[in-house]
Amino acid sequence: MISQKQFEKELDIIISNAIREDVGDGDHSSLACIPKGAIGKAKLLVKEDGIIAGVEMAKRIFKYVDADLRVETLIDDGAKVHYGDIVFYVEGSSQSILKSERLVLNVMQRMSAIAKKTNEFVQLLEGTKTKVLDTRKTTPGIRAIEKWAVKIGGGENHRFALYDMIMLKDNHIDFCGGVTKAIKKTQQYLKENNLDLKIIVESRSLEEIKEILAVGGVYRILIDNFNYEDTKKAVKLIGNQCQTESSGGINLETARNYAECGVDFISSGALTHSVHNMDLSLKAVE
Repeated sequence: MISQKQFEKELDIIISNAIREDVGDGDHSSLACIPKGAIGKAKLLVKEDGIIAGVEMAKRIFKYVDADLRVETLIDDGAKVHYGDIVFYVEGSSQSILKSERLVLNVMQRMSAIAKKTNEFVQLLEGTKTKVLDTRKTTPGIRAIEKWAVKIGGGENHRFALYDMIMLKDNHIDFCGGVTKAIKKTQQYLKENNLDLKIIVESRSLEEIKEILAVGGVYRILIDNFNYEDTKKAVKLIGNQCQTESSGGINLETARNYAECGVDFISSGALTHSVHNMDLSLKAVE
């Protein structure tokens, strides 16, 4: 995975780019009618039940816009919330609060939706050894906050991007000329370039799994689009030789069944690509 330093850098890039996009040369609506020295206070109001996420990100946004804004946190990231709850108060320059408002809401609504979806998977898998993973099926430009939301919801992060882990999928294998050749060429590439990256290989059949195991040196085998019975056979075949991960259209209806096959991980793009933003609002306090 990427380092904490790189992750922090990604967050800063998201904020600066979002403010550039949304504010441009100025929030003229606020500049036109709010006095420069006006001080105000607002509350983050929950309008539907769920899991709150993005509180710490909101603080980063407020600080970026105006370091003098003060946030009083009432509910932390990862907590269950209900309609009518107040997550935090923010106080300071009214112009700065208004400049931050839309970005804070966009981020928190998205992150809270992902955290809620992830938590549903986590609860569904209770009692098994299986953990739920996200994927790279994220919104371009804001991957860092979406993967952060998965962690807040109780899930685990898969690789962050193409650079921090090797994943040999069907197209890599087919373009290379077979799974054995793809693994061996990858191992040689890592050695020649002095790279310490874990290798995950996608398998499409039990025979392909046998071939992967014969080559060796693989961190995890991706058991992709297998039915339940073949997944059980795959897990038994792999044993303790490497980690196992089920993938391929897994959702809340099928996740528990795959977990009961004994896999270490389940990955689901639905955590980030199929969520409905949570209803939140930032309201001025009289």
